[in-house]
Order: sequence, then structure tokens, then C-alpha cells
Amino acid sequence: MNIKYLKIALFLLITPVIQMTAQTQGINDLDPVIEHKIDSILELMTVKEKVGQMVQYNGSFDVTGAPSDIDSKTKLEKLKNGEVGSMLNVLTSKATREAQQVVMEHSRLKIPLLFGYDVIHGYKTMFPVPLGESASWDLEAMKLSASIAAKETAAAGVHWTFAPMIDVSRDARWGRIMEGAGEDPYLNSVIGVARIKGFQGGDLADIATIAACAKHFAGYGFAEAGRDYNTVNVGESELQNAILMPFKAASEAGVATFMNSFNEIDGVPSTASNYLQRDLLKGDWDYKGFMVSDWGSIAELISHGYAKDKMQAGELAVVAGSDMDMEGRVYEEALEPLVAENKIEEALLDDAVRRILRVKFHLGLFEDPYKYSDAQREKEVLLAKEHLEAARDIARKSIVLLKNESEVLPLKKDVKSIAVIGPLADDTDSPLGNWRAQADKNSAVSVLEGIKNVVGNNAQINYAKGADLGMGERSFLMPLTINETDTSGFTEAVAAAENSEVVVMVLGEDAFQTGEGRSQTGIQLRGVQQELLDAVLEVNDNIVLVLMNGRPLDLSKPNEQVPAILETWFLGSEAGNAIADVLFGDYNPSGKLPVSFPRNVGQEPLYYNQKNTGRPSSTMVTYSGYQDGSREALFPFGYGLSYTTFEYGKLQLSASEFSGDSSIELSVKITNTGNVAGKETVQLYIHDLVASRTRPVKELRDFRQVTLEPGATQTVSFTISPKTLAFYTANRVWEAEAGEFDVMIGGNSVDLQKATFQYKN
Repeated sequence: MNIKYLKIALFLLITPVIQMTAQTQGINDLDPVIEHKIDSILELMTVKEKVGQMVQYNGSFDVTGAPSDIDSKTKLEKLKNGEVGSMLNVLTSKATREAQQVVMEHSRLKIPLLFGYDVIHGYKTMFPVPLGESASWDLEAMKLSASIAAKETAAAGVHWTFAPMIDVSRDARWGRIMEGAGEDPYLNSVIGVARIKGFQGGDLADIATIAACAKHFAGYGFAEAGRDYNTVNVGESELQNAILMPFKAASEAGVATFMNSFNEIDGVPSTASNYLQRDLLKGDWDYKGFMVSDWGSIAELISHGYAKDKMQAGELAVVAGSDMDMEGRVYEEALEPLVAENKIEEALLDDAVRRILRVKFHLGLFEDPYKYSDAQREKEVLLAKEHLEAARDIARKSIVLLKNESEVLPLKKDVKSIAVIGPLADDTDSPLGNWRAQADKNSAVSVLEGIKNVVGNNAQINYAKGADLGMGERSFLMPLTINETDTSGFTEAVAAAENSEVVVMVLGEDAFQTGEGRSQTGIQLRGVQQELLDAVLEVNDNIVLVLMNGRPLDLSKPNEQVPAILETWFLGSEAGNAIADVLFGDYNPSGKLPVSFPRNVGQEPLYYNQKNTGRPSSTMVTYSGYQDGSREALFPFGYGLSYTTFEYGKLQLSASEFSGDSSIELSVKITNTGNVAGKETVQLYIHDLVASRTRPVKELRDFRQVTLEPGATQTVSFTISPKTLAFYTANRVWEAEAGEFDVMIGGNSVDLQKATFQYKN
């Protein structure tokens, strides 16, 4: 036998034994046994096979059938030849097993495929869209939802999710704001880590875990004018202190993969950024996982005007540190010739392949390539009862009470008649949100159904749709047409309101109004919804406005008109039941906004952690404000009401100064001064008064959630250390600078009490 093929046979024989003794926790925790194994594999690989590991194909074809088009036939041959390392959108245990068999039965080295999919807020069981779930500020709840999503995804044969999105996003016009955790770098960081831990668990080799992906690296949420895929222009301070903080946290948490972003920063597309990928991520941060491009982004270097053709695009991307080409069809064409012509070093391929194989080893795919493809487990796990119960609980934790005048809420269960009105009131599809993975269409519980489940036959439910919101076909890739003219349903809606004690109006957005490519210049209630609200108000002003949306909305007019507003986002499979739980007081709302809600779209981008400028707020004309309106949010970051009230005691600092690596303690007493139990999110903000780079007027640095019975008091404590104060200084390092600091505590980013302390190096 040829000695090279003898090595291959020995490799295949001993792989299971090695894998069972080499299970590590995070991707950055290198196991010498795995690394030695990767060395052995690389020694056996041809350049073509190495390039193959760096290629990811979309799986929209039957790999085991008889493909009729040339492209599918080519894909199939490349799989057989070991020229594909990963596939996305190959779903179900059956399909993934069949695709894996093609590689394992035909390819020379039999390196298993890695299957990826966009599991953003659930696989089959839908949880709130990420922006909505972030409003819970409940890290354990978010970790749980990610772990359930991972369990279902893994049961369907998929190894890898392209989540979480941890882009800091401050512009409500940007449709993809729904996919992240909002405007604050710290909140994005801790939520991102919670979701990564949920997806990946304690060991990627566990059958119920999947590899996570921190995206989009970097700056995607800062697209000019809130227009998706647009140019980003930020300076070094903004990049480091606002954009990169969540990604640094993700790297330290051992996220298995990163995804680069579509945008450019300062004239360099992220996909080809040596600074972001080589110098920072793989250099300064010493990250050991791999970088995947976003869909076709390597080929898009040509459209950017940064590369003249695929050969140059491939060279730029691989040199910069992009390890895997997602459906760009660049690496498969360019890399082998580039190596042959000595335009790039083969060592670049080795580094990328090493990182990809490392993830496959951690997942246990070399031990058993088919371990995730179990039809029986898939049948048992998807939409399990306990998953739906968790979805309901997490959904109600995500609801934010924005307004509640005269204690309209909670509704009394002995109410005799309720009008349920609006285009989203009986919608069983929009609550699923965009990026809904494999959720069944129209499988969500509607608000109308949720209300009926609570009141049964004890109240008269007068339902009227009032108007359609969207018109025509709805899908991820179809433009959405909004109903701007048809008011024929108004008469029925007005009659329903006129004959009811209270009106629950469900307005907002269609599920496909937010998400990728869904940028808007207007963020008000679209179509004829405001007109419908106006018409109902003429006959009944006892209205609870239930909002369903994936972005902050301009609510200035509705806020003046109605006594109660609930922000419910797109809550997922159990949306209607969760909303009804809050409407009728079976759950006391505790959500807090992860984004600021503007007074009008002209304020966007809007965020709480602004800088003072040289001319801060003033009554003078010549200051940094607007002539025609307020510069402040209608509903600020961190804001959210409860059915009870909380009183904050006086801040107590353990010392007025500290130095070096020491710390001080801050404590405050919180008392439930209302009549029902409730949960409060106590938020800590810092302001560095004088620094080597100008600092925001306040920055979230910590928070605690406390649940209190009526009349109960609890002391909440925080530790303030140099890490709390650190930022990316003029020295171009993360450090705490000496000086005076304000520390602020409160239930939102505006209503705060303040104390001052000194820090000395």
C-alpha cells in the first residue's frame, strides 16, 4: 500500500479514540491532541482539498437525487471530490445524513461537512425576535431560549447557527435592528455572551449544542442613513468603544465562529480588512475559531470597487483573514491558481483550514459524522411542550409597558365586553417575526386567541380587523406592499368599539417590514393604521394600544391619544398567550427598552449615550438641538413601567475614591411601594468627566434584576473596579484613566440619581 494512503487509513481508524479523549470547552482552549490531528490531516491534503474546506455552498438541491441542472451536478461532483467544506440550508436529519454520506462515501479524506443555518430566534419553536427578547434584560432567559433553539437545530441535523448578531445599532430606520440587542455596547456584550453560552453550552461535542457565530464584524449597524449594506464612516474611538466591545466579549467567551460584514469602514470593505481580521481578531485577541464571509461578500469586493475580478477578490479576502467563502464562488476559482502562481502563500490556506477543522473536531464530527442526523430525536425534540412553555414565559418577560394612565391595565377579568381591533389582532403569522427559521406559517397564537383563552365565555369579544396592513405575497425576499388606501373595514371596527367597554387595538408592523434589506425612511404606523386609530377614538377612548413591531416606532401621536401602550415586539410561537397574560395581570410586565424610541424619524440615529459636544443642552438658539422639536427620546433607553411602583433609596458609596486595582462598592435600597409583586431592573451608569478621548454623558456598565413583594425592600449592590471605568484611550489601549467620575443609578437612562467618586492610577 502507498505510504500516503496508509496514513489516511490509520487516521480514519484512530480518529474515534482520539476524539473521545479530546473534548475541550471553548474554541480558544487548544487541545494538543486535536492540534496534532489537524497537523496530520493538513499533511495529507492537496491544495484543492484545502480550498474545498474553505468553500460553503447553499444546499438548495437534492444531493442524492438526479439533479437536472448543470450547477447542481457540479455541486454534487465537488462534494464527492472533497471540494466543499460546509453547506448551509440543508435541513432535517434525513437531508443532512444524505449529504454527509456523499462526502463520507466518496471523498478521499472523508472530512465531514459542517451544516449551517440562520437560527436567529428559534428553529421550530419561535422565541421573541432578538431586539424584543433583549427587552427582558434577563440573561438567563436569553441563554435558555438559545439553548432550546440549539437543541431543536441539532436534532434537525444542523451543526452551526449564524447568530447571535451583536451589532450595536442606533438607527430605527435600519431594518436589521430587530436582529440584535439595540443601541448599547455593554448590553450587546452581555446578551451576546448569554446567547453564545446558550447555543454552545459547556461542550460543543454535546449532542444538544451547536456552534455559534458572532456577526457582523464589524460596523454593520452603523450604516449611513440606516440603509442596509451601506457605507460606514467611524473614527477609531467609535469603532473601539462602541462597535467592537461586544465582539471582544464574544471572542473571550469562546464563540466558535465569526462572520464579517457587508459594509466598508473608511474605504475598506470589512471582508478584506486586514486590521479587523488579522491584526485585531486573530492577532491582538488571539482568537482560534474561523471567520466566514457573509453571503457572497467576497465576490462583492468587485461591486465595492475594491477588487477588479474574482482573482483579486480572493487574494484580498484570504490575505485579510476570511477563512470560508459563503456562496461567493470566489475561493473555489481563485485560490488554487493564486497558490500555483506564488501570489499567496499556501500557509494562508493552512491557517484557514486549521481553524475550520478545529471547529469540526470540537463538534465531534470526526468521531461520528452522522451524530446529529437522528430522525427519532428530531421527531421528539421539535416543538416539545416544555419548549413552548419556555417560549411563553420568555415572551411575556420581553413585553414593555410604555404607558398606563389611570391604571387602565391590567384589564379586569370581569369586564363584560372587549373590542379587539386591528390588522394584527388575529394575525397568527406576524408574531413569528422575520428570520423565522423553520417555524410553520400561521403557527403563532394571535392576540385575539390569547384574550379568548383568558376570558372564555365570560365576556363578549367584538373583533374587527379594521384594515389590512400588508397586501400581496409575503416572504423574506419579496418587497412588502403596504395598504395605503383601503378603509372599507373601518365601519365594522368603529361599531365594535362603540359596543365595548374597552378596546384592545393591535397595530404596528408586518413581520416582513423589519429584517435584512427592510430599511425604511418612515417609522410611524404605516398605511391606514393611524386613520383607523383616529376613527375608533371618536367612539371609545378607553384604548389599550398593543404594538407589534421589530424596530422603534414614532409613537408621538398615539402617545397623546391613548391611555395605555404595550410594546410587544414579535414574540414568537406563544405571542398571544403571553400578551394576554400581561393584559389581564397574570404577569406583571418588567421589560425595559434596549433602544430609544424617538419623537420623530428626524432624530435618527438616536441613542442615550451621546456626547455633550461643545454646546450641550441650553435654552439658547445656538446649541446642539433642533429648532422644531426636542432632542430627547419619547421613551428612553432602559425605560419600562410596571403594575407596581419602585422607590430608590439614597446611593451609598463605600469610599469616595479608590486607586490601582482596588474597587469600591455602591449600594441602594429598592422598595416595592405598590400593591403587587414586581421585577425591577436596576441600572448603573458611569460618566467619565474628563478623559483623553471625549466620553458619553452616561454609559451603562452594569445592572441587576430584583423581584419584590409589595412593601418589601432589598439592598442592591454593585462593585466599581478599574474594569468598570476602562475604555479605549488615546494611548490606544483599554484602560481606566485617573479622574473624577459620576455614577448613576435608576430604573432607566433618564430618571437617575447621582454620586461622585475619584479614581487614581
